[in-house]
Amino acid sequence: MAKITAGIATSHVPAIGAAFDQGRDQDEYWKPVFDGYEWAKEWIKDNTPDVVILCYNDHASAMMLDIVPTFALGFAEEFEPADEGWGRRDVPMVYNNTDLAGHIAEQLVIDNFDITIMNQMDVDHGLTVPLSLMFGRVSEWPCKVIPLAVNVTQFPTPSGERCWQLGAAIRDAVACFPEDLNVQIWGTGGMSHQLQGPRAGLINPDFDNEFLDKLIDGTDDLRKITRLDYLRESGSEGIELIMWLIMRAALGEKVEELHRFYHVPASNTAVGHVVLKPLD
Repeated sequence: MAKITAGIATSHVPAIGAAFDQGRDQDEYWKPVFDGYEWAKEWIKDNTPDVVILCYNDHASAMMLDIVPTFALGFAEEFEPADEGWGRRDVPMVYNNTDLAGHIAEQLVIDNFDITIMNQMDVDHGLTVPLSLMFGRVSEWPCKVIPLAVNVTQFPTPSGERCWQLGAAIRDAVACFPEDLNVQIWGTGGMSHQLQGPRAGLINPDFDNEFLDKLIDGTDDLRKITRLDYLRESGSEGIELIMWLIMRAALGEKVEELHRFYHVPASNTAVGHVVLKPLD
């Protein structure tokens, strides 16, 4: 049977992708950021999954503002890196495991999630930057990837509780897939940041580190954080952290923290990263 063996959470800052692509990862400014991923890059060499379910948000690359699904599951055979205005990133094509994706979609509908199916979409930095951070420069990604896009840009956004329920439903779906697969689930985005308005550049390390602490054994509190709470405490883009809750719920009740990293700043964003192992 398929099994979720690990969960990874990471920021997906586009400037990190640009620094990576331009070979600036050893620059004085960027080196501390990339060094924070070295442990995970070594760990994943011995723990490479067959499939990653990758929770991210589209940044008006594949889903323009006329169509904004709450949860969208990638169903195509392959996904090309998106052109976000300065050309496509020079990273590999993303290939799907459509058998598992189809199974998850069916089980989610049975569990009363009206999931949107995306038969065609390009994937932007929200998905490709985490892959680069974990796998480095490669000619092809070493695993299949099922994109799960979450609306965190347009009202109404899903609640933390609803994202938690989705993660739990994904866990159940994977557990009843008959093929023997090593599956990881990644939650991306965040941490605290605001890109516009009078509070542009806002970063809240206290909020971020409390979130990281509670991601282990204080998840009841995290599920109760409202959209307004995120806005006040972590900036207008801090809502991306709800995607970490999908990852966390998919791991079950108890987890072990294998690695944690937090750094301020990268561009105008707080970078957070954790590797978790389910214990049940």
